[in-house]
Amino acid sequence: MAPFADRPRRWWSRRARPAPDTVRPAPAVEPTDDELHERVAALLARELGVAEPAEDVPTPVTPARIAAWMTQNQFSYFVDNDGDLGGLWRGRLFYFFLFGEQAEILQVRGQWHREVAIERLEEILDLCNEWNADRIWPKAYVRVRDNGRVHVVSEVATDLEHGVTDAQLSQMLFCGLSTGSMFFDALDERYPDPAGVAP
Repeated sequence: MAPFADRPRRWWSRRARPAPDTVRPAPAVEPTDDELHERVAALLARELGVAEPAEDVPTPVTPARIAAWMTQNQFSYFVDNDGDLGGLWRGRLFYFFLFGEQAEILQVRGQWHREVAIERLEEILDLCNEWNADRIWPKAYVRVRDNGRVHVVSEVATDLEHGVTDAQLSQMLFCGLSTGSMFFDALDERYPDPAGVAP
């Protein structure tokens, strides 16, 4: 047994002492956010293909773009004395306004082509409230004129702070016109009699 007694001790002593020329690996360096972004972009490009640049980029809304849309869709329009753009859609008057500090809020506002007697104001308000509770568009409300006549109004407003493509603008304008017309159709159905006459 004596010849093997010191063998384990030497083996452990050799393992415990590193060789003088042993080089330890440097700790891993964490990649920066930009490097990670480039790696992810390269991975996505490899897996999904390279994205084609957009042909139609969002740009600010202007009255000229709205007028061009009206012309392209063969709708008649006018510019009133205040410089506001308007037109007729299915016999109803609609205006196209731009509000906000940078004219970034597009509003399509329609007006029912009939006036309502002041005596019907409460029932018209109830009808508008029912509509607003059940639907997102358009917002429905009334305006009482100085002569006591009631005008019923539809409104669709959209914040376009970051601009809009031609396709998006077209969709928003059609939304304002078509949903406003749906509301006015519901009024026509509800009031086949002259609404301007007191009940």
